Amino acid sequence: MSKNATEARHDNAIGLDQLEPAAVLRLLAEGQQAAAQAVTDAIPAIAAAAALAADALRNGGRLIYVGAGSSGLMAMADALELPGTYGIARDRILVLMAGGISSLTNLAGGPEDDTVLAEKDAAVISAGDCVICVTASGSTPYSLTIVNIAGSRGAKIIGIANNADAPLFDMADVAVLLATPAEVVAGSTRMGAGTAQKIAFNMLSTLTAIKLGHVHDGHMVDVRADNEKLRIRATRIVSEIAGIDMDAAVERMQSADGSVKIAVLLAAGAHNAEVAQAALARSGQVLRQALAEFEK
Repeated sequence: MSKNATEARHDNAIGLDQLEPAAVLRLLAEGQQAAAQAVTDAIPAIAAAAALAADALRNGGRLIYVGAGSSGLMAMADALELPGTYGIARDRILVLMAGGISSLTNLAGGPEDDTVLAEKDAAVISAGDCVICVTASGSTPYSLTIVNIAGSRGAKIIGIANNADAPLFDMADVAVLLATPAEVVAGSTRMGAGTAQKIAFNMLSTLTAIKLGHVHDGHMVDVRADNEKLRIRATRIVSEIAGIDMDAAVERMQSADGSVKIAVLLAAGAHNAEVAQAALARSGQVLRQALAEFEK
């Protein structure tokens, strides 16, 4: 049996291919649930990681996601959704994935060993950036090469892996261990390990957004409302936070050029969008603090 949890054989996998379909699915479901539970132990590390990420963005740096294979896909999914969900500028988010864009249609394994490609990809990293590297094994050559270069340039490193003895952790400012159990299909880390990674990314990026003022009472107050569904959602957010009806919220949103925060401040008494924007600037873009200026 492999000493690495991500390569070990699951105790209940013997005879897996002979089980009834429902029994197979039950075993797979239990494996996913056990993997999800493993994230709980990583909460303190994820909190520390979010602090690093928020500091980088607050100070003009970028979040640079690094990964290969299925781990890279988990990283990419998180990175691509941050601008739309939380209004983080797209040029503040970068994804470095082994194999590049072509890997999205042909997820070959070879590029994860390509350290020459890693050296080229790492050229974009600067001091002030925060690199979030994810690798189930914690030893992927492509990813570790980038992390080594990033560290030498003064970037902060968040390392996420599923093996306790991951070499990645020796290179990271914050190490996030997702100690998932053996996969039902040994080595198929797109399953349990990937599930834990996805949950950890959800938690890390959401806490980062909260720290930066992109969330108010559970609302996405910097949502980029670029379709009808999101425009309705944004208007509803204004209605709920400001305590006004939807028609009034629509009017405020029009005056705010689609900005939820500015619309809420207009409803709270800001004379115009410029006054609201100035209040936000003074508050560091934190709506709750800006609202305090208009309390009677």
